[in-house]
Amino acid sequence: MADFWKHKNVFVTGATGLLGPWLIQELASSGANVTALIRDGVARSNFFNWGLNGHVNCVYGCLTDYLLLERALNEYEIDTVFHLGAQAIVTTANRSPLSTFDSNIKGTWNVLEAVRNSKLVQRAVVASSDKAYGTQKILPYREDAPLQGEHPYDVSKSCADLLAQSYHKTYGLPIGITRCGNFYGGGDLNFNRIVPGTIKSVIHNESPIIRSDGTYIRDYIYIKDAVKAYKLLAEHVDKPHVKGNAFNFSYNNKLTVLEIVNAIIRLMDSGLKPKILNEATGEIKHQYLSSAKARAVLGWEPSYSVEEGLKETIEWYREFFASHK
Repeated sequence: MADFWKHKNVFVTGATGLLGPWLIQELASSGANVTALIRDGVARSNFFNWGLNGHVNCVYGCLTDYLLLERALNEYEIDTVFHLGAQAIVTTANRSPLSTFDSNIKGTWNVLEAVRNSKLVQRAVVASSDKAYGTQKILPYREDAPLQGEHPYDVSKSCADLLAQSYHKTYGLPIGITRCGNFYGGGDLNFNRIVPGTIKSVIHNESPIIRSDGTYIRDYIYIKDAVKAYKLLAEHVDKPHVKGNAFNFSYNNKLTVLEIVNAIIRLMDSGLKPKILNEATGEIKHQYLSSAKARAVLGWEPSYSVEEGLKETIEWYREFFASHK
């Protein structure tokens, strides 16, 4: 669908996060007219570092402001919505559940209600998460598994996911839902996450910190493959067998936290050893996804292996820290 995005009017929440700038850059390069929702001016975000603020429309405000969202969709004549905005850090959610619920749950119903009341929006993609599944006895997660988050962040994503399903089933909105594993890639400034945190530690010749016991299993997806997944879902979301559906996007391989840390250390030619704190609480121990549905229905395939993605990510952070000395 080479010309699909040409002249599309696209609204993206979460513009200054990890995924937002990569998606916005790709959409703008594909000919879309992008409008970005920005809450905070995160100075070191790729959104500003790449000068995207000079090439897209910027709406400043919060997901919790319904009238702002309604105005943005109407005034910029939006036909496509990517709802990425959320408080996305598990430890932050455990410390501050109310602000997380406000952003992730209320923010989602505000976006969905603004879409419902728009006369122009033709498609919307809502970012859920593998965390929405909560703890399951049967792994990998498949899309028909119940959503049963237990801890604050997981519950917020279960709720947001169910809200999106509800707006499709009740009002027929053309919604697609993404459930991905842990994103990694250049531009993640939340250094308490394992990939950027480990890279930062190695660059500064410090032992990487593992908060858990290192055996927690996670699913990792490189940010460029995530962009491809989001675009692909939006391009097909008006089809009857796609509309209202959730899709897992995954490499179909599972890694322990210790394995991903050791892979980074090896790729960076470091002799450092990780420091295992074994103090993580309020987190799911084992999480990994089956992406069979996305591959069969959407034809999605990742372009990167985990190692290839890590190599590009490491290079991004080396340049980043060299320029911010």
